[in-house]
Amino acid sequence: MAEFDPPAQQRKTRPGKRRGRKSASRGKSRGARPASAASASTPAEPAARPEPKLAANLAMSAPSPTVSEPPQPVEASRAPWQKSLPFHRQAYAAIDLGTNNCRLLIARPSGDHFMVIDAFSRVVRLGEGLAQSGRLSDAAMDRALGALHICADKLRKRGVHLARSVATEACRRATNGEAFIERVHRETGIRLNIITAEEEARLAVLGCHILLEPGCGPAMIFDIGGGSTEMVLVDTSDAVPRILDWQSVPWGVVSLTESIGAIELTAEARAAAYREMRRRITEGFARFAERVAPAREAADQQGGLRLLGTSGTVTTLASLHLGLPQYDRSAVDGLIVPTASMREISQRLAQISPAERVAVPCIGRERADLVVAGCAILESIFDIWPAERLGIADRGIREGILRSLMAAGGLGDRRAAEAKGAQA
Repeated sequence: MAEFDPPAQQRKTRPGKRRGRKSASRGKSRGARPASAASASTPAEPAARPEPKLAANLAMSAPSPTVSEPPQPVEASRAPWQKSLPFHRQAYAAIDLGTNNCRLLIARPSGDHFMVIDAFSRVVRLGEGLAQSGRLSDAAMDRALGALHICADKLRKRGVHLARSVATEACRRATNGEAFIERVHRETGIRLNIITAEEEARLAVLGCHILLEPGCGPAMIFDIGGGSTEMVLVDTSDAVPRILDWQSVPWGVVSLTESIGAIELTAEARAAAYREMRRRITEGFARFAERVAPAREAADQQGGLRLLGTSGTVTTLASLHLGLPQYDRSAVDGLIVPTASMREISQRLAQISPAERVAVPCIGRERADLVVAGCAILESIFDIWPAERLGIADRGIREGILRSLMAAGGLGDRRAAEAKGAQA
């Protein structure tokens, strides 16, 4: 069964043209830069997550293709004309269908990293209305399908050798999530896999941990999504980071915003809504905060707390910290910023009106109604892990998927070569 299985009339028999782009996995941090009332009809809160399982190693380290555990099972299509392609010429793809965005990344191996040859991202708001209805709406599913049709076209044109496509919180929570997954496969040929919150956290860490500042002691990595937020405590004493503890709460920028409901256009109402958002996040992570308190003290004694975030919230706020007129990934990915600056920006955005937020560079109309929830989540994370600096990552699940796929593909090629040599 193929993860990407286009209808017969859509299949092509020749790979697409190559178009080089710079690596999306440089693995080099630029270091520190100088600082230049809830609705009365609030729906019921989502059920709490079960406690995390025992810690497990990540699938592979960032700088090395060595795997520390067998790669996760992956359904994939392998084009017949590509079976004999050498490892470095094979194209791999990752699709991440989240609660707010649909993202695609296609890349080829390049040494210990990979070279991006195509990418796509679109705001689809798949989880719009989910907090109230418990279902994916027809309009939201149509928006997501439109984006996935574009992804399917790119997979065909690029002659992708191996792909993995995942769906996260919106499809996990929706009563019609499985039916939507079947519809996607029927109409686009893409077979989405609804992953657990634990796998989502693992992939996010695998995709961005290379940007953690060097240091001793445990570090914290977090991912603020559209429908959930994950915090992961990792041990970086070895080449392969080891997950010590993790927690996912069903609050992301979309789910938290919708749970609060409409907010009156007064400063008092905005302040009350922001306090309620902060309360819900703090309450959701309360047990996790207790569990990681000893690790926080240990890290503080070993040179300071290290914190790395991956999400649209942190990249947007980092852009505001830099004063960018428009978003620039090359300036943001790998940036280290003072958490005090991010707090100040968060509190300022929470105070201004929606119309004023629309006019802020790097926010615009698409993010204006969601960024406040992201700010509330971010400030609550700072309370749990009060680092002085925050690392910014414009990478995450997609990159984690690609590293897993390439590790599996590279090992397979090497084993085949070894077997051939042994037979000779």
